[in-house]
Amino acid sequence: MKIYAVVRVRGSAKVPGEVEDTMNMLNLTRVNHCVVVPANPSYEGMLRKAKDYVTWGEVEKDVLEMLVAKRGKIKEEKDLKPVVDAMVNGKTRESGAKKVFRLSPPSGGYKSVKSPFPKGDLGYRGEKINSLLRRMI
Repeated sequence: MKIYAVVRVRGSAKVPGEVEDTMNMLNLTRVNHCVVVPANPSYEGMLRKAKDYVTWGEVEKDVLEMLVAKRGKIKEEKDLKPVVDAMVNGKTRESGAKKVFRLSPPSGGYKSVKSPFPKGDLGYRGEKINSLLRRMI
């Protein structure tokens, strides 16, 4: 099953109410917060609505392990594998990890927080989300 890593790139100033509600449903309340969601039509619709404020793509298992190990607040290192396997299988809520991962700004910075992905950093970026997450962990 595919899962998406979603990162909020832009702040909350002048955000339309519908988009702000959508980002609150995704638990993206601040810039550089990341959530992991399953790739299903309801989440994809939410991501399309918030595309001007977030970036997302398919996350690889090794990057997800690194994300959970560094930012997931897991009690013991040996508990890491079941948590990552639960997230990969689409059970992000039952995994035991935090819902929101607080990340630092990417080393090297963003290209542009106002342009879509090939020129900037907004919207769907596919597998390239993994390089962004590595820079932010």
